[in-house]
Amino acid sequence: MIVAVVGATGLVGSKMLQVLEERNFPVTELLPVASERSWGKKVTFKGREWTVMSAEDAIARKPVLAIFSAGGATSAQLAPKFAAIGCYVVDNSSYWRMDPSVPLVVPEINADVLTQKDHIIANPNCSTIQMVLPLAPLHKAFGIKRIVVSTYQSVTGAGQRGKEQLEAEMSGGTGTKFPHQIFMNVLPHIDSFLPDGYTKEEMKMVNETRKILRDSSIAVSATTVRVPVEGGHSESVNIEFNRPYDLAEARRLMAEMPGVVVQDDPSNNVYPMPITAWEKDDVFVGRIRRDPSVENGLNLWCVSDNIRKGAATNAVQIAQVLLENGWLG
Repeated sequence: MIVAVVGATGLVGSKMLQVLEERNFPVTELLPVASERSWGKKVTFKGREWTVMSAEDAIARKPVLAIFSAGGATSAQLAPKFAAIGCYVVDNSSYWRMDPSVPLVVPEINADVLTQKDHIIANPNCSTIQMVLPLAPLHKAFGIKRIVVSTYQSVTGAGQRGKEQLEAEMSGGTGTKFPHQIFMNVLPHIDSFLPDGYTKEEMKMVNETRKILRDSSIAVSATTVRVPVEGGHSESVNIEFNRPYDLAEARRLMAEMPGVVVQDDPSNNVYPMPITAWEKDDVFVGRIRRDPSVENGLNLWCVSDNIRKGAATNAVQIAQVLLENGWLG
């Protein structure tokens, strides 16, 4: 199978290659695509070196699948060109996510929305993916009325330059990705601010949650924060349900959800942390407790590797659904 990875030399693109290899995805020819400054460079995949090329050269090879992690402007321009040759595009940017004609997919939750005619498929935002996975079975059982979420997002969520800035500042240097120092600091600012004072990252969580859970009535309030952690996003999530719930039942539903691991034994200091979620594909949930300040309220803490499940792994899982459905030939 001929597979293109667009943005193959970036932080997420490199992880996509790793996950494709780990999951033994049936790639017979890899087409690594990147910007002009990377053309001719080599990437290693399945023990072989593959030459980075232009998108036009990749399209000429007629791949059946293209996984994108190259930013919204690139996806807007190139995804339709790949789709026009019959290629299935799984796009990690925000560009297509809220397009009503494009599925927004977390396979464990809503793979059923995919149809054979969907040649552009959107991968959700990393912070949205890790929140909706444990919430999906709770919404089905009890109905979610309102979510208040505060995130603690690692610098790798800002790409290679975010990681480099933290590393430089730790050694006494500087960086240019963030508007302020990130080392020994916390920035309540991810993506650009909107006129109402929220950021685009916060509104992604609002709109994408409703689309993935297929319920526009869910009220969502998000505050997204960058923290000086290299890998792994954390979230404090407060949920208000429409119906009464049993705490043990809520815990059981999350534990039985594919892709979710409950780590919740505070008496023994067991709870999810970014350092233990690193290089894992699951979403880890703990600090599960009733919120007595509101009727039918629940608090939880969830952590996930934002480069894996938050980006690369989820995209490859979507590709696996296409393969299992027989749509990739």
